[in-house]
Amino acid sequence: MKKQLLEILPEINNISDADLRENVIRVWLKAFKVSGFTPEDLTAIPFTLLYETKINFAQHIHGVVQCAIAAAKIINQTYPGEIKINLDILTSGAILHDVAKLLEVEKTETGWKKSKRGQILRHPFSGVGLCFDEGIPDEVMHIIAVHSKEGDGGKRTPEAWILNHCDFINFEIFK
Repeated sequence: MKKQLLEILPEINNISDADLRENVIRVWLKAFKVSGFTPEDLTAIPFTLLYETKINFAQHIHGVVQCAIAAAKIINQTYPGEIKINLDILTSGAILHDVAKLLEVEKTETGWKKSKRGQILRHPFSGVGLCFDEGIPDEVMHIIAVHSKEGDGGKRTPEAWILNHCDFINFEIFK
């Protein structure tokens, strides 16, 4: 399953810290186990149930990760000495930000719908839950926790701001 995950989400290999990279993989494997989905399902699950779209879950993750990395590199180059975006933390957060959507959706005979869990527990909360006991740093769990509307009005690290905006760019433009 790990091999298939890395084929579908090759951006995992952009995480330079080997331990963090393995911990990110463990979280995905845990999400597959809990949800019953497989890595291949990432290309079938729609990235949102809020509107009709042909964009799948894996495509959304690719878009968010690539957008976040590009933004971070520009910020690091443009503002040297003022701010330093941690690319491993940001990349890990981008790869994991929606991992718990696997727990939010289920396949029916007529399509996709919110699961019972998804109806009462949004993915930023369950995403952080999946990360506990898997060696994911608090900075990455923070990104997951505040990447969506749940983080509005609260504190966000620079990495969390980047992810929040990149996620919404890759959401709003398809409405």
